[in-house]
Amino acid sequence: MLFRSFLALTSVVAVWSAAAAAETIKIGVTPGPHAQILEAVKPIAAKSGLDLQLIEFSDYVVPNAALDAGDIQANSFQNQPYLDNQKADRGYKIEQVGLTVNFPIGIYSRKHKSWTDLPDGAKVSIPNDPTNGGRALLLLRDKGAIKLKSDVGFKPTVIDITDNPKKLKFIEVDAAQAPRALDDVDAAVINTNYATQAGLDPVKDPILREDPKGPYVNLIAVRSADKDKPWVKILVDSYHSPGIKEFVLTKFKGAVLPSW
Repeated sequence: MLFRSFLALTSVVAVWSAAAAAETIKIGVTPGPHAQILEAVKPIAAKSGLDLQLIEFSDYVVPNAALDAGDIQANSFQNQPYLDNQKADRGYKIEQVGLTVNFPIGIYSRKHKSWTDLPDGAKVSIPNDPTNGGRALLLLRDKGAIKLKSDVGFKPTVIDITDNPKKLKFIEVDAAQAPRALDDVDAAVINTNYATQAGLDPVKDPILREDPKGPYVNLIAVRSADKDKPWVKILVDSYHSPGIKEFVLTKFKGAVLPSW
C-alpha cells in the first residue's frame, strides 16, 4: 500500500514538473493558412515543452509592432522583402529565424475570365504597402502587361511604370481589403491568405499567377535579442517537421507551398 502511494506521488510530481517546465510564447499570425499551419504545429511543439498561444492580426502592420514592443514573442505572416522594408522604415530589431511557406500571389476578376479580356483603361487594384504593391507590379511586368524601370529592385511603384499598353488604371488598397474591391474593379491583385479567407481558390481562380520561385518565401521572425533562446529552435524545428510539410501539401493542394 505504501509502495502504491509512493508511485502515485511520483506520478503527480512528474506531471507537475513537466507542466512547470513548459514555456509559453505568444506568436502573431494572420487569419487563414498561417494560423491553420501554426495550429498544427502546436501539439508538436508541446511535446518539446513549448506552449504556443496564437494571436491573430487582421493586417500586416501590427504584428511587427507588437513583436518589437514585446507584446508577442514571434510572428509568422511575412516575407523577407516586407520585413526588410519594415525594419528600414521603423527601426525594428527583428530578424528571420526560419523559412515557412510560399503563397504565389494572384490576380482575380469577377468580370473577366482571362487577362486578355480586360479592356483598355481597366481598373486594377494592387496592395498599398510597398512590398506587396511592388510584388504586384513585378508580376504584371513578368507577364508582359507593363514595363518597369530597370533598377526598381523588389519595390517598384506605379511611377516606375515605363510602358502601359492597356492604359491600366491602378488603384491602391489595403491588402486585407483587396477581396472587397473585386466588385468595384476589373481585376484585383490579392495575397493568397486573404484570397482563401474570401472563398477564392488560389490555384484555379487567378487569371494571372506568380511564379512560386523567388524572394517571397514567408518566415518566422523574433526579436534580435531572442534569436538564440532555446524556445526559438523548438519552434522552428517543430514547424519544419515532416508532419507539417505533409499537412501543408494535403490541406492547401498547391495554393500554399512548403519552402524549407
